[in-house]
Amino acid sequence: MKQKSIIPGILILFLFVSFVVVPTEKTTDTSPRKIPANVKAIIDRSCFGCHNTDSRNEDAKEDLDFKKFDTLTQFKMIGTYKKIGEMLEKQKMPPSKFLDRFPEKKLTDEETSVLMNWAKREAGALLKK
Repeated sequence: MKQKSIIPGILILFLFVSFVVVPTEKTTDTSPRKIPANVKAIIDRSCFGCHNTDSRNEDAKEDLDFKKFDTLTQFKMIGTYKKIGEMLEKQKMPPSKFLDRFPEKKLTDEETSVLMNWAKREAGALLKK
């Protein structure tokens, strides 16, 4: 009885794993992204208090942590920008319970527009990479 060599099978498996399983440079881009000063000012005033590593609001920092923002992969970053835009569009951020206690944190229509345009622009730029 003739034995078949398993080397071709191993070679095919290796090539499959190399091309399909290993992430490409585009999906693992973790280069820091500079947040424009006008956007950062809005985030610092109305968002950062809850959305950072040191926050006591576990849900908020789990959803979005601005201290870890620039370490997200390109794929996760695009999703994060999309979620920021959706939450702002639905007027869910800052939440009404939070605004009851801190009305000065409410976003103006102009600030909401600035944040939404920033998120859309950044997601678009990442999609082109």
